Amino acid sequence: MANILIAGGGFGGVVAAERLSRTLGAEHQVTLVSRGRRFTFYPALVRLAFGHAAPEEITFDLREAMAERRVRFVEATIAHLDPHARRAVLTGGDISGEIKYDFLVYALGRRLATERVPGFFEHAHHLLGVGAAQKFGAAAGEFRGGHAVIGSCPGARLEVPVYETAFALARQLEGRGEQARITVISPDRPGDHPGGDELYRAVRPALERYGVRFLPAFPIAEVEAEAVRASDGREVEYDLLMLVPPFEGASALAGAGLTDEEGFVRVNDTMRVVGAERAYAAGDAAYFSGPKMGYMAVRQAEVAAENLLAEIEGREPSSHYEHDMRLVVEAGAESVYLHASLWGDGETDVSRGPFWGWAKRVHEKYWRARHG
Repeated sequence: MANILIAGGGFGGVVAAERLSRTLGAEHQVTLVSRGRRFTFYPALVRLAFGHAAPEEITFDLREAMAERRVRFVEATIAHLDPHARRAVLTGGDISGEIKYDFLVYALGRRLATERVPGFFEHAHHLLGVGAAQKFGAAAGEFRGGHAVIGSCPGARLEVPVYETAFALARQLEGRGEQARITVISPDRPGDHPGGDELYRAVRPALERYGVRFLPAFPIAEVEAEAVRASDGREVEYDLLMLVPPFEGASALAGAGLTDEEGFVRVNDTMRVVGAERAYAAGDAAYFSGPKMGYMAVRQAEVAAENLLAEIEGREPSSHYEHDMRLVVEAGAESVYLHASLWGDGETDVSRGPFWGWAKRVHEKYWRARHG
């Protein structure tokens, strides 16, 4: 019998738990630990903010979903993981104490490191959560002109909701017959990180269509009540502000010697944790260059689960992860589909049109119906 711990209830954790429970016999135990009972479909949070989706349409109950799949669900915070001793310390929720395991899939995601940007907590909106998205949506609904700044901080690694928010705000203003200046701020030049140049080129026609200014190489270092300041002292004033904060890895593996300086877990292309046996990682928790996205988390979890199954069966892990980017930026008639390889020199595939916005919403419903 193998006792498998899935740490985290996001895309990576849910997919890994489902894949393992579907394949393993009843003699094995799969346990998923999540600090909350609700799974949130994060790509839909922009639509939630602008009133095009309700919270119950983009979330589901993890306890119920896991019970249907013979996965033991534990609502608790993982305070510490020791992958060498194969034990986890849980606090709050269903269990407070230590649990043992034989195999680990580490999918605790990322932490929003808002403290790295002074003034962020006091002055900036973000939409990386149901409550935060609703709060920003209310502010956007009251916005009646001036300057809206939509952007990301250094270390954010999530650009799709930045563009989608700018386009959704532009459409909202257009529908009300109102005008305002909208600026998208990026800490980097488009070609400074994997996937950045491809994504910028793909959305540039939509930026021009909606009259959205693009300001690259503006690394936000501080947020004030009416302006954001870059590390070189430049300032941009705003009347409405939404920023994606910096990301860091969760702290559960602190001191284990398995993470980089930002807390992300080092893995190889089989999704094995480098330096620990019987341990895999997937999703935002894993270190890879470029953006962090749900599609990547799903693929990484599939590879991790397949290789973990091989280990249980006494086979050598043989499934390998290919780091590529598949995304849709919803922009009405200018919606964009982009597929680009982030390893090697693969071709970039770009398509535009209203179909892709529709397809993204259909995929959201399919995912919730299949996994929720």
